[in-house]
Amino acid sequence: MNGEDCHESEETRSNEESTDESEEDESEEEPKLKYERLSNGMTEILQKDAASCMTVHEKFLALGTHYGKVYLLDVQGNITQKFDVSPVKINQISLDESGEHMGVCSEDGKVQVFGLYSAEEFHEMFDCPIKIVAVHPHFVRSHFKQFVTGGKKLLLYERGWMNRWKPSVLHEGEGNIRNVKWRGHLIAWANNMGVKILDMISKQRITNVPRDDISLRPDMYPCSLCWKDNLTLIIGWGNSVKICSVKERHASEMRDLPNRYVEIVFQFDTEFYISGLAPICDQLVILSYVKEISEKTEVECCARPRLDIVQPLPESCEEISSDALTVRGFQENECRDYHLEYSEGESLFYIISPRDVVVAKERDQDDHIDWLLEKKKYEEALMAAEISQKTIKKHKILIDQLKLLHTPVHILLGSVLSFILIKKMLCLRRCQCLFFDIGLAYINHLVEKGEYDLAARKCQKILGKNTELWEFEVYKFKEIGQLKAISRYLPRRDPVLKPLIYEMVLHEFLESDYEGFATLIKEWPGDLYNNTIIVQAVVDHLKKDPQNRTLLQTLAELYTYDQRYGRALEIYLTLRHKDVFQLIHKHNLFSSIRDKIVLLMDFDSEKAVDMLLDNEDKISIDRVVEELENRPELQHVYLHKLFKRDHHKGQRYHEKQISLYAEYDRPNLLPFLRDSTHCPLEKALEICQQRNFVEETVYLLSRMGNSRSALKMIMEELQDVDKAIEFAKEQDDGELWEDLILYSIDKPPFITGLLNNIGTHVDPILLIHRIKEGMEIPNLRDSLVKILQDYNLQILLREGCKKILVADSLSLLKKMHRTQMKGVLVDEENICESCLSPILPSDASKSFNVVVFHCRHMFHKECLPVPNTVSSVQFCNICSAKHRGPGSAILEMKK
Repeated sequence: MNGEDCHESEETRSNEESTDESEEDESEEEPKLKYERLSNGMTEILQKDAASCMTVHEKFLALGTHYGKVYLLDVQGNITQKFDVSPVKINQISLDESGEHMGVCSEDGKVQVFGLYSAEEFHEMFDCPIKIVAVHPHFVRSHFKQFVTGGKKLLLYERGWMNRWKPSVLHEGEGNIRNVKWRGHLIAWANNMGVKILDMISKQRITNVPRDDISLRPDMYPCSLCWKDNLTLIIGWGNSVKICSVKERHASEMRDLPNRYVEIVFQFDTEFYISGLAPICDQLVILSYVKEISEKTEVECCARPRLDIVQPLPESCEEISSDALTVRGFQENECRDYHLEYSEGESLFYIISPRDVVVAKERDQDDHIDWLLEKKKYEEALMAAEISQKTIKKHKILIDQLKLLHTPVHILLGSVLSFILIKKMLCLRRCQCLFFDIGLAYINHLVEKGEYDLAARKCQKILGKNTELWEFEVYKFKEIGQLKAISRYLPRRDPVLKPLIYEMVLHEFLESDYEGFATLIKEWPGDLYNNTIIVQAVVDHLKKDPQNRTLLQTLAELYTYDQRYGRALEIYLTLRHKDVFQLIHKHNLFSSIRDKIVLLMDFDSEKAVDMLLDNEDKISIDRVVEELENRPELQHVYLHKLFKRDHHKGQRYHEKQISLYAEYDRPNLLPFLRDSTHCPLEKALEICQQRNFVEETVYLLSRMGNSRSALKMIMEELQDVDKAIEFAKEQDDGELWEDLILYSIDKPPFITGLLNNIGTHVDPILLIHRIKEGMEIPNLRDSLVKILQDYNLQILLREGCKKILVADSLSLLKKMHRTQMKGVLVDEENICESCLSPILPSDASKSFNVVVFHCRHMFHKECLPVPNTVSSVQFCNICSAKHRGPGSAILEMKK
């Protein structure tokens, strides 16, 4: 079978043998079938003879010719056997299901039934042309040695006793028998009047389907019969199609009727005359004979036959596909010259004409992909190939092929199929046609359309792990000036391309796009390319533009990849880059920054100080202070944060910090003086007095014990009575209050402040008695009212506290009384705390006296000392030595 397509456009040629192509379908709808011309031996036969009939078996083909020859061919069209049956046309060939027996009839009335692989043979001559012959489907079995012939009668031949063939007439009187199909126990035949079906079990005819269009000559427009299954018959005659179903008749309906009947389940008409039909799933394949009016001569002529796939409906049909076929000599053929045979197992359909045999088959996934590629639907083709990669044969996902292409030979040698695999591998290595595969065709298509980014993105999926194809595509993108488009999608791990590829892309960006170059350096691992070459290229560009921050930052990253951290650190510090601290931590560069502390502090003092303090073991406090000696403001920042973390770590620098706080951070000076225990107070006082820091001086004076001088400074320097009062409260010194009163006695505003605040610490009467007669004091009335209110409040608080205290005392007394009034358990286990003998006598009938104190100590009464005459109250000898209280009360128990 060759690859000639019988479904493409072509001009009419004078030489009919080369008519190979038909008109192309311009629609976007994908065809359902594909066509190939049966060639090889078939071509040789039809060059000298003409096909009259053909029968298809799953193992071979049987072809009858007009010169009376019968050929057996394989499915590729190669001749395997030849039989000279008759000098005239072969009308019909029939095969049993096993393919071991053949029946042949010819125009001269000859009928032969013989075994292809045995000597079994039957010959018979009739006085009229025999149009049909059909052997029993199970003819190979001894009890099914039957066949039928059709001329003017339908005869059944059965082999009987002594291997003799006995004929019997099944039907006659309605013209020539035109077609017969035998399936199972049912025989269907067509004559001039219609189609009949015979049940071979009951030997009864169960139906008669009349011919619709009796105007058509039955010899020119023969009936087509086809069994879809054992109970479904398809009839095509003229332009009418009937699908009949054989059904069992209910027992109550039988009477004298056959036990089976036929129901027409589908019936519809077609546009053209039917030359053959066959089932395909639940649809029908119909071969149609077409006539058309010539545009040149305006005369009706024969057109190309059509092969349609239709979906039967109860009273119509739906066309699924329709193909016009260019067969050799179609201009001279009639409806009776075409036949349609099919192979059930493989869904192959054979279109037979006198000069040509065309094979139609269902399109598979490879054909679907071919059609998508033809329509330039590459993405759909690629998706279809991926989904069906296990079933497709012609197309392969490129990745799977190239895995083999790059498999080392020594690995393949370990395989059972090593020879085949190595042969295929070497073939693939020699063959460059892989570039025409679906994926590469799609990439090329996108490049041609100018969709460079999409083409580059698809490379990831299509090229997979094949480094050679990746490198080929990169060079192709370079040729069209689109290296930037593919740079984002280059593989970085598994696989890794040659360093030259990555360097080529980086140089492209370095020449035209510094930002893009910097992005690639950040994203690509440093081992993809030769770092030294790229560093030198960047250095060369920096000679032209030494202040370019993008190039400097990129150079620092390259130095980092190359583990030249010192140079990278210098650049980061120059650029004041935020990643400098991360670089130091990540690569432990503390030894490299000992002389760069000032630079780090200038860049970001907060981060620098935190880093230095977190790594005191690597850079000592003394070293940092020494490095910052000429930058006291930075020195202060460092020492201040150190002091916040630990008040004692930098104690040797506390004296120095006094001057630093005074110079750069006075708000934190007073907190520092309060929190530091290592600060020299005299030095601090001297500095604060020199700078006239009153609050700090007051604090230092009070801390040094000179509270009166501190109070005097508050009153004279600050003129703030509230602070003075607050200071006096803190010191809680009566002499300070006396000094404050004496200082304020001639200052009315101070008197007001004292009156408002002194009431809770000093008797206001002492102040009021010292106020001079006639002195005007602001808000005196309000101050007096406040004093009275404060006094009343104190009285109320005292009374309230007294009530609470009395209530709590009474409650506790009642609780104690209840507790003491409770009984105390005394049993044999208790002992006298004095004599240590059991507290209860062994003889319970004897009288005894026991004393139980509330502390739970127990004594025999005679063991206790006699109380004195002054007080008759007895106390527990054990507890009285510790205290005297409620626990020592006595509870006497007598019997």
